Amino acid sequence: MRRLLTVGLAPCGLFVTCVWGLVRAGSFTGPSDWRRVLPVTAGGLTATVLALIACAALLALLLQPFQVRAVRVLEGYWDRWPATAGLAGVLIEVQRRRWEALRERAEGAARDEAARRVRADAGRRLGAHPAADVLLPTSLGNALRAGELSAGERYGLSTLASRPRIYMQVSNRMVDALRSTRDALDAAVNLCWSFLAVAVMSGVALYDEEDRWWLCGGSVLLAVVAYRGAVVAAQAYAGLMHVVYDLHRFELLEALHHPLPADQESEQEIFAEISASSHVAV
Repeated sequence: MRRLLTVGLAPCGLFVTCVWGLVRAGSFTGPSDWRRVLPVTAGGLTATVLALIACAALLALLLQPFQVRAVRVLEGYWDRWPATAGLAGVLIEVQRRRWEALRERAEGAARDEAARRVRADAGRRLGAHPAADVLLPTSLGNALRAGELSAGERYGLSTLASRPRIYMQVSNRMVDALRSTRDALDAAVNLCWSFLAVAVMSGVALYDEEDRWWLCGGSVLLAVVAYRGAVVAAQAYAGLMHVVYDLHRFELLEALHHPLPADQESEQEIFAEISASSHVAV
């Protein structure tokens, strides 16, 4: 129920309410009259609220199968579209330069306390990025890829291939933590898309009302805030994925009827074998 409200209903309700307000105000056909937006009777207001909730719920149900695609577009998986493939290359280069700047700062000399704090912060931020040769065009994509390519790889496991299997071994508390963080990520992504859609609809409806353009600018600003929130949630989710492999990788071995390794070298060999068989199965 909480996921339905935060991930689906709230973002869709925001968009539906905005479009309804613009239509009621007559913004698409002429100058806006905002006095016409709210119904004058209590019964009319109740019916309007119920209708908006129903429309938002229907829209959320229609969009729910596309949740993964909504996240992946903001991650920067744009190579399949010729119109965005070139932009992806440009933004990857921007991300690579930022990565190089962070690395130089993290490896720089620290002559005083302030410099040590700067170096430590740069090292922390660099750790939330994947390697330079696998960077994605966006901060959200890099935050998620950092977890996807390192959580299990530290032990010889392919994270993407083994994640569905190890997820079945995690404790209830870890499941709750993962689910809560993923809900926060999906909710922030959906809010970002909703604010962008509101900005577009407001721009179409209010293009001839210059004194109302601040609504478009405010919507874009809120979309940026929601996107930054999605990046923070993605970093937390990637961190939890590391914890999953730290705590439950041996339970995965037991579930697959493999013997526990005697040392780190044999652990790497066993997990490499499991990863290879998982890729073949996929």
